[in-house]
Amino acid sequence: MNAPAWLHLVDDTIRVCAEHRRADLAQRLLDRRSALLDPKLRILVVGGPGQGKSQLINALVNAPVCAVGDDITTLAPAIVEHAAQPVATIVLDETRKAIEAGDSASVPVESATRQANQQAASARGAVVRTQIGLPRELLAAGLVLVDTPASGDYTLAEIWRADAVLMVSDCTHELTAQELDLLTKLTQLCPTVAIALTKIDLVPDWREVAERNRTRLARAGLSATLIPVSATLRLVAAKTGDRDLNAESGFGELVKCLHQDWLGQSQLLTLRSAAALAAITVEQVAAPLHEEYAATQQPETGDAVARWHAAGKRMEDLNRDSARWQTMLTDEVSDLLSDLEFDLRDRTRRILREVDEYFDAADPIRTWDGFEEWLRGHLTEVAETNFGWLLDRFGHIAEKIVRQVAPDRPDLLRDALAVGDLAEQDLGLRMPSVEKFGIGQKLFVGMRGSYSGLLMFGLATTLAGFPLINPISLGAGAAFGAKSVFEERGHRLKRRQASAKTAAQRHVDDFFLTYGKESKDTARVLHRALRDRFTAFAAAQRAEINESARALKQVIDEDVARRTKRAQEIKAGMDELAALRKRVRDMGMARPRGLIA
Repeated sequence: MNAPAWLHLVDDTIRVCAEHRRADLAQRLLDRRSALLDPKLRILVVGGPGQGKSQLINALVNAPVCAVGDDITTLAPAIVEHAAQPVATIVLDETRKAIEAGDSASVPVESATRQANQQAASARGAVVRTQIGLPRELLAAGLVLVDTPASGDYTLAEIWRADAVLMVSDCTHELTAQELDLLTKLTQLCPTVAIALTKIDLVPDWREVAERNRTRLARAGLSATLIPVSATLRLVAAKTGDRDLNAESGFGELVKCLHQDWLGQSQLLTLRSAAALAAITVEQVAAPLHEEYAATQQPETGDAVARWHAAGKRMEDLNRDSARWQTMLTDEVSDLLSDLEFDLRDRTRRILREVDEYFDAADPIRTWDGFEEWLRGHLTEVAETNFGWLLDRFGHIAEKIVRQVAPDRPDLLRDALAVGDLAEQDLGLRMPSVEKFGIGQKLFVGMRGSYSGLLMFGLATTLAGFPLINPISLGAGAAFGAKSVFEERGHRLKRRQASAKTAAQRHVDDFFLTYGKESKDTARVLHRALRDRFTAFAAAQRAEINESARALKQVIDEDVARRTKRAQEIKAGMDELAALRKRVRDMGMARPRGLIA
């Protein structure tokens, strides 16, 4: 024998719940599956206090099985079903304790619900329910009536076990907002619903109330059928056998609804109940899936992505800063070399000016040793001053770049500007070679001058009758000889002074070239040291940023792959749920014939 379609639908829904780790929903469906396989039709009678639920059940079964009265409120649910003999059972803490009418005259069936309500109201025990069995034709076909407490929470909890719902509301008022809200929740879980409008015997204009209630139901989108009834007229008609009074009570229509429209189409009602339950379950499974699917479209690694982009920006900033500091370093070193050369030239020129002034008066032969020591000392001072300025300027340049490149790394310049001591400058200042003006040279120069004076004045005195050699010519010769020696001494001093100036200038020029070369070489060494140190720091920063970016990219890629895989899994589950939802919708479109549309 083939299983009914609703059973396949429920089983597939249970499987989907298990696949999506919703054991709670799966268990609820399993419980409901067992209840749906029961051939009995379980009808939940619900309503607020004082609406006539218990009296309505008494009128249906024509027996006072449910306690009624102005001071009585149903506290423990009562389940009324068929039995060969009247029997009542009160269930306390899931342990049955039978109180059977006929066997015990002290506790008849008529008092079972009253006793259960009393026990539920007291602290003597927790009453779960009252089980009542009656030999009634209406019940014999498989109808089960459940009288519920007025609590909406109990009703919503019990609805999972119901095949249909009969809401009771008296006609002294229209359906309240609370009743409509409860009815809306009930129809979502159990689509087979009817409304018994009770106490029509007490309200003359009950038909207007009924019509207004039907209008309110239509506005709320509820398809429940409303049946006006009077339990009082029904019980009187049953007692007197008055058929007209029974027809006036409206119970004929209600019994037809329960027996023919519902019980006669129990398979269809079961199908609709299964479809409603499956629809609710599918939505409860699908809702978190939709949320999770939406979450997969939003990366969980937002912080990692932000840090990855930040790493890219740091790399751009690092490259830009590297180009900036390299340009700055080159410009600063170029300016420094120009300033150092100018400083060296200016200091050596001042020394040369002092040399010129010195040798304008001094005789190199007599002062050369002292002059040489003075010149060496001044050139050494020039070299030390210029070299110290070179180091100071490089230190300033390095600190300036460090403040831009790595303000938090004061140790970056450690040992970067370490250079050796200034090399000793020994250019070999030599005494210029000058001819000595000795006695023989003095005699020769004096005789040459004396001869010229003697000859010139002797010839001049011959005109006066004097001989060529005479006292005048001899005196003139002696004067001219002395003058020649004096003038020659002065000329020779000038030549020695000029030679000394030339030698000193050549020495200073050699110093300028030699030290200038050493100074520039030192500047290049320091330039390369700073460049290499900052380049190595930038390379380390790049490596760190690249490693961080690579790790972040790996995290992002893994997250994307995981989310993509999970999204595909969720999408497959959502597609399966969509197909199941379509089956539920197609099955739920079936409608029973008769009163419930």
